[in-house]
Amino acid sequence: MPHTHHVQGKKLFITVVLNIIITLSQIIGGLASGSLALLSDALHNFSDVLALLIAYIANRLSSYPDTKDKTFGYKRAEILAALFNASILIGVALFLIIEAFNKLRAPVNINSIWVIGLGLLSIALNTLSVLFVKGDSHDSLNIKAVYLHLLSDVVTSIAVVAGGILMYYFGLFWVDPIISLLIAFYLIVSSLKLIKETAAILMQFAPKEVEIEKLVSVVESLPQIDNIHHLHIWKLDEHNINLEAHLDFNKNVTLAESNRVIDTLEELLNKKFGISHTTFQCEYNRQDKKDIIV
Repeated sequence: MPHTHHVQGKKLFITVVLNIIITLSQIIGGLASGSLALLSDALHNFSDVLALLIAYIANRLSSYPDTKDKTFGYKRAEILAALFNASILIGVALFLIIEAFNKLRAPVNINSIWVIGLGLLSIALNTLSVLFVKGDSHDSLNIKAVYLHLLSDVVTSIAVVAGGILMYYFGLFWVDPIISLLIAFYLIVSSLKLIKETAAILMQFAPKEVEIEKLVSVVESLPQIDNIHHLHIWKLDEHNINLEAHLDFNKNVTLAESNRVIDTLEELLNKKFGISHTTFQCEYNRQDKKDIIV
């Protein structure tokens, strides 16, 4: 049974509102104070608003039923959304790096009271947002992408406040672009893993949790099976693993007998490897390539 996961509308609405408040206040504060760190955090928060909306739409789409022209439905909508959101973070990070280097070349005086006050506001509101989506992040890469957005906002806002304190008490205004650089590098590191995971699913790479050699051994342990070959295994989405392969039977069995073997095999593969869908081509004395991967 495909796994579906739905973000509660009320939680989403509250989280979006909180992030809009943070974004607008930090844009105003960043322009008023001259702080790139505040504007960086504002841009990061704005990406959260987009991420939340995209996540919600993709989550709803993934639950749509399969149809004749969409036989897999929209099960990969969440994967595409997760990839898109993580890619936005990379883009934001590159922009911040360029701006930070420009500021380092020509440091300016910054009103650090704005930086400290709005940084503290961002920490409080983003912490609430994180608590709203934390429970949903365990079951969905899409929601995990949103969770990473929000969690990174808490961390970056702490850095912004720390920088504001250094500027206020010691006049170290070069700290502001340095914090922006740290925010940017943090965004890149936190996004690359997610991009790698989602790209692997879209490229239909074999799931890391499935050992091919062990799987072959399990299949060929059945007394009726001589060989499994022409094997393909991939993730349809983050929860459903599909497998297709050719099976060599050692006897010219009836269809009814082959069905019994396949029933046993499907149960074994689901139990041992979490494979939810299989397609087998049953063969006897067929002269084709017998390599596991063709």
